[in-house]
Amino acid sequence: METKVNYAVVGGFVLVLGAALIAGVLWLASGGGSKTEYDLYLALAEESVAGLNLNAPVKYRGVDVGKVRDILLDPVKPEQVRLILAIERDTPIKEDTVAMLKTQGLTGIAYVELDGGSLASPRVHAVAPEKYPVIRTKPSLSARLENILSTVLAKLDSTSDNFNKILSDQNLAFFNSALADLSAVVHTIAARKETIDSAIASAERTFANSSRVTDNLGPVLERIGSGADAVRKMSDEVALASGGVGKTVDSVGGDVKRFAGDALPKLQSLLGELNVLAASLRSLIEETERNPRGFIFGREPVPDGPGEGPGK
Repeated sequence: METKVNYAVVGGFVLVLGAALIAGVLWLASGGGSKTEYDLYLALAEESVAGLNLNAPVKYRGVDVGKVRDILLDPVKPEQVRLILAIERDTPIKEDTVAMLKTQGLTGIAYVELDGGSLASPRVHAVAPEKYPVIRTKPSLSARLENILSTVLAKLDSTSDNFNKILSDQNLAFFNSALADLSAVVHTIAARKETIDSAIASAERTFANSSRVTDNLGPVLERIGSGADAVRKMSDEVALASGGVGKTVDSVGGDVKRFAGDALPKLQSLLGELNVLAASLRSLIEETERNPRGFIFGREPVPDGPGEGPGK
């Protein structure tokens, strides 16, 4: 007896089983019963994001914590790129968390690396007018190297320009002239070596003689000082003598006064000459104190005035 098969039932069963299998696979692929929840964050990159694609991984210190949800230019600041990051909710995104672009090995595939997030720092929150919390960014290693190379190349260009200016034809001519002058000076000094040695020896003798004169000048000044004291003492005695003579004349009688009338003018003339002598000695002492060299070597000749030269 032949069994009858209902092909419609079999076909429906196969279709239901296939649909259940596909649904199970999709459910497992989406995380199954433990579905991970994500929060959206915004990162503003001020460099090229070449190599970064949608759904590129977002890593926190090397651990996968999310993916790149969207990449678009900032409409207000075209030099910025807005990165929308979907990050697992339990990830500690703090105010000191920093995002940076990195590449995986030699493939050049870029991803976003997060770093920072100390315990003392508060969690980051959205601030108007932004819809999502903003994660700070810092330049990638390639960007920093590019900036350094650009700076170095600019300095090399500047150095090269300055070096070319230094080696210009005018400066080279000046250097050659300076070297020629220096060579002439060296040759001149070498040719007059004996004369220079003689002049140095003469200078040494002159310094030695000056030193001896200075040593001998001290006793001379002491003798001059002693002479000045003696002259001062003599002038004081002369003044006392003149005063005594006046008193004597006043006390003598009429006869002596007549005698004094003849001798007194001569005596007064003598006293006047002694006063002049004392004044001259004082002037000599003061001049010697001001210029001891003139007392020893004599007074320097006075230069000729206009129209008084030998040829005039």
